[in-house]
Parts: sequence; structure tokens; C-alpha cells
Amino acid sequence: MAPNDAATIAPSEPESVGVRMSSSEDAVATRPLLSSPSTSPSSASAAPVRESIEELDRRYAPYARRDAYGPMGLGPVGAAEAFRLAFAAVVLVPLRVVAGMLVLLAYYLVCRVCTLRVQEEQEGGEGDGYARLEGWRREGVVRCGRALARAMLFVFGFYWIREYDCRFPDAEDEHVDQSKETEKPGAVVSNHVSYVDILYHMSAFFPSFVAKRSVARLPLVGLISKCLGCIFVQRESKTSDFKGVSGAVTERIQRAHQQKNASMMLLFPEGTTTNGDYILPFKTGAFIAKAPVQPVILRYPYKRFNPAWESMSGVRHVFLLLCQFVNYLEVIHLPVYYPSEQEKNDPKLYANNVRKLMAVEGNLTLSDLGLAEKRVYHAALTGNSLPRALHQKDD
Repeated sequence: MAPNDAATIAPSEPESVGVRMSSSEDAVATRPLLSSPSTSPSSASAAPVRESIEELDRRYAPYARRDAYGPMGLGPVGAAEAFRLAFAAVVLVPLRVVAGMLVLLAYYLVCRVCTLRVQEEQEGGEGDGYARLEGWRREGVVRCGRALARAMLFVFGFYWIREYDCRFPDAEDEHVDQSKETEKPGAVVSNHVSYVDILYHMSAFFPSFVAKRSVARLPLVGLISKCLGCIFVQRESKTSDFKGVSGAVTERIQRAHQQKNASMMLLFPEGTTTNGDYILPFKTGAFIAKAPVQPVILRYPYKRFNPAWESMSGVRHVFLLLCQFVNYLEVIHLPVYYPSEQEKNDPKLYANNVRKLMAVEGNLTLSDLGLAEKRVYHAALTGNSLPRALHQKDD
């Protein structure tokens, strides 16, 4: 999966890109670049638009779509592709929607049975939900959760998943010590490409992850997220027992590392999704706990539609994903990464070293861009106000 060489071009000052734009770029950001040619005053005016999109795609390469559907999935498609979409919309999508709802309902019922007469943990400002279920209850939640997550992937068209397991110790590796080989990692760290990532990790590791407090109140999904042991964060909370996202994550990672039956945390250190060819700078949340981590690399080979979710609405993305009869996923499990003493004392160094390792093993291009630049790119494509885009909260 070799990225286009031209796509590796990045701004010389990436930090400034997320804060300000030149006057010409600001003009582009205030008008939509994805208008169809028929809405333009003349065919001549369409050429600069295409050139502007190409320039933006080079500058913000980690977020650019290069599949058959174009930027934000709104590009023109041929007659054959339009026919495939129409046929899938009538036949395939309804079947998959019904099957997906049945899988979700089945797991909800499992979680309801396994949590009967169990007190939900409200410890701390975030709460632990049902993270500490034991015995047959925990066994039922985990086993059924992994099986039904794989069933949901099947519903989405991921019939076969290629997994490459590199989790073997190297005696000469400076990060592997014989005394540490039995230590359990506290977190799974993965590159972030799509919401499908979570389904795969559920089927493989059944980890906990961070979610907004509002998720706990959603029908069906709320109870399931509590059984997953999600850390529910209420960002506006100012109570004295509120530990914050970083504190809650660190505590949970340490617990997972020290306790055999505790769920590992799933963290996407990039903080946002890419098109699958790049890896962004890592945040340090997964590495502050000083515990070993399990690096995992996800790749989504494609021919027509790229399952990466980086620059289109969720509804459109789900629709196009369901319309594709077969989707592909490749997974690389790297060896558990044991931090050195220097890395334990420097979370940024720890995070950067894991990131470089994942880039090499996954053939991913390192990029200095981040969420701010992604919002600039989206603002330019959609014509939204740039200041508004920059100050949007990331859900």
C-alpha cells in the first residue's frame, strides 16, 4: 500500500496551517469546492475548482480520498457504478440494516441478562459502568461480545480478515526482557482509519475505550457501552472527584496491566482518522501510565470505495460501505512494546517511538498534520466558516 509520492507533501509550518490561512486559501474555505459543474456559471469556472481541490489534496494528503467516489464521497460516478449503487440500495442495504439491528439487539439482550441484579459502578466522576463483572456474567459479555462483533463485521461485508501475527519475542530487542515476557499490556494502541476499527478490536481484544457521558444514555448502545467498561467522560464536570480524561485513562491502563481479568484500554493516539496511508502525531494519553502497550496496525485495501472515514458524513459513509458487496481488512499484530526507563520518564518519547515502529511495520507515511489541519481541509471543501470549523468540538 504505497502512497503516492506527491501525497507526501506537507506544509512547512503545519502548526500555522491549523490557525491561519492565506487570503486566497481563506477565499477557498468560504465557498464549497464540491459544487457540480452544472451549478457553475460556465464550464470555464470549473477548471480552477478542480485545481484547487487537487492542491488541497496534496497539502492535506492524510485526509484526501482517492477512491472512485472522490472528495467527501461526492464526486461524479460512471453509469456502471451508479447502477451498482442503485441495485445495492434496493437489495443489499435493507438486508444488511436488518441483520445489523438483529445483531445489536441480540447483544443488548445478552448484556441485559448478564447485568441483572448487578449494581452499576459510579465510582469517580466518570463511572466504570459494568467493567468489573465477574464469573459467568463477565464470561458471557466477553464471549458473546467478541462473536457478535465479528458477526457485525460480516454484515458490513468483511467476510475475510487477513491477520499477520508478529507477536514473537526477539531476544536481542532492547525493549524485550525475559522477565517481562509475561507482563500484560495495559492498552491496545492502533492507527485510526474508520469506525469499523472498533468492531475489529472488540472481536479480537474486547477492550474498553473512552466515550462521552451521553453515549451511556443511548438506547441499546448505552447498556452495551457500560458492559464494555467504557470510561464515560463528562467534560463540563467541575466536581472535586472528577479525574479528567487523562487521569481516568491512566488509572484504567494501570489496572489492566496489573490485574489479569481487567480489560485493556483501546486508544487511537492520533486523535482522528486518516485515509489509511498515513500516521499522524501521537497524543501521550496511552503512554503516561508507563505500562507496556500492544501496537496494532489496520489497513483497508479497496478497489472502488475506501472504508476510511475521514472526510464525509457518517450516513453517506455507512450507506456506501453497505453498498459494497465485499470489503477488505488486513491487520498486523506487532509484539508487545515494553518501554525503557527513559521512555517511562518521557511519555512523548515513548509515544513517538511506538509511532515510528508502526509506520515502518505498516508501511505508513509519517505526517505532522493533526485535527486542526483536518478541519481546515473540510472547511475548504464544504465552504463552512473557517473559524467555526477550527473551534468545533471533536465528538
